[in-house]
Amino acid sequence: MSWDFETDPEYQEKLDWADTFVRNEVEPLDLVWEHQQFVPLDGLRRKAIDPLKEQVRQQGLWATHLGPELGGQGYGQLKLALLNEILGRSSWAPIVFGCQAPDTGNAEIIAHYGTPEQKARYLQPLLDGEMFSSYSMTEPQGGADPAQFRTRAVKDGNDWVINGWKYFSSNARTAAFLIVMVVTDPDVPVHKGTSMFLVPTDTPGVEIVRNVGLYGEPMNDGTHALIHYNNVRVPHEALLGAEGQAFAAAQTRLGGGRIHHAMRTIGLAQKAVDMMCERVLSRETAGSRLADKQTVQGYIADSYAQLAQFRLFVLNTAWKIDKYNDYKKVRKDIATAKIVMPTVLHDIAWRAMQVHGALGVTNEMPFFRMIHGAAVMGLADGPTEVHKTTVAKQVLRDYEPTDGMWPTEWIPQKQEAARAKLADYLELEVGNQ
Repeated sequence: MSWDFETDPEYQEKLDWADTFVRNEVEPLDLVWEHQQFVPLDGLRRKAIDPLKEQVRQQGLWATHLGPELGGQGYGQLKLALLNEILGRSSWAPIVFGCQAPDTGNAEIIAHYGTPEQKARYLQPLLDGEMFSSYSMTEPQGGADPAQFRTRAVKDGNDWVINGWKYFSSNARTAAFLIVMVVTDPDVPVHKGTSMFLVPTDTPGVEIVRNVGLYGEPMNDGTHALIHYNNVRVPHEALLGAEGQAFAAAQTRLGGGRIHHAMRTIGLAQKAVDMMCERVLSRETAGSRLADKQTVQGYIADSYAQLAQFRLFVLNTAWKIDKYNDYKKVRKDIATAKIVMPTVLHDIAWRAMQVHGALGVTNEMPFFRMIHGAAVMGLADGPTEVHKTTVAKQVLRDYEPTDGMWPTEWIPQKQEAARAKLADYLELEVGNQ
């Protein structure tokens, strides 16, 4: 078995192009049209951004998270990881490259479980970058715990009627449709009685009560909706996948979404390292450069080590996904990446902020946004604490308890076994003395 840490030259050329393109053409969008990534394009924004999307398509880098049969390139998760490291530098980059969350995960669900009619109506516009979507799962009273779900859908003739509340449905205010996860059979275990529906946002009864913002954003002007589903009637054809099979579909979405977040976080953390290194080489205090201070050198070394380890782990996880083509088989590694990701971004961004002094804590530098983003990543797609439980259970499956009084590595017991195994040699050794 061979090991190789190099990317093939042809794809590396594409990565080099993407790096230059993102820095020169895409990052300026973050400064001019901040927080407008998920606002449908019109007017001048369309004139500016559509040509950028076309350049990405010409490079064969559009929607790389999907296979050729779905309008992607079929590069696989490992190559997507290398590209996402670059895209993570910019909020607009995933939009320009056709691989933005939550639309990537939603597209995967529809691709795997949607009917031909559903794919034509919802998937193709997502792939074309002409439509946004929202994943409506979390509920106010129970967070992401499905056992606490109260939103219900009941049959009424050939229709389904949905009632309940959903919280933190990201991008709902600009989405064309929602994927709603609801209980359809409360008399069976929740993982067997939950279903998904495709619901256009203009359906009567879809009431966005508040657009919750993150810290620092204006009240009720955010992108994470509190939604009241008030007698929302949809036809049976709105059912996404089989009735009662929402959990299987959700893992298709969530597994990919979690590792894609980790991929992009690498690029964002690297950006913080870049800013930190530039700063410490540029500033002097107490008679020498910041770069010559041992504490600052510790910041740089710790940041490099954290990021290098995290990057290699994420790349290895992406390689396993490509190898097995089954998110379930890589569940432990995906959950581990999800656990590590917020800490890596938080720690590196905090150090970078610190070496920038007073400037670092202002809104003229991006560090607090990164730190806040790390906190969000610790909750998005499941809290870190839940993923730690998942990892622990997965790790323990490979072990057995000891039957005896002492641990298997108890030295006196092992010494006795070793002496018994080598008894003939020990007798010869004694006889020769």
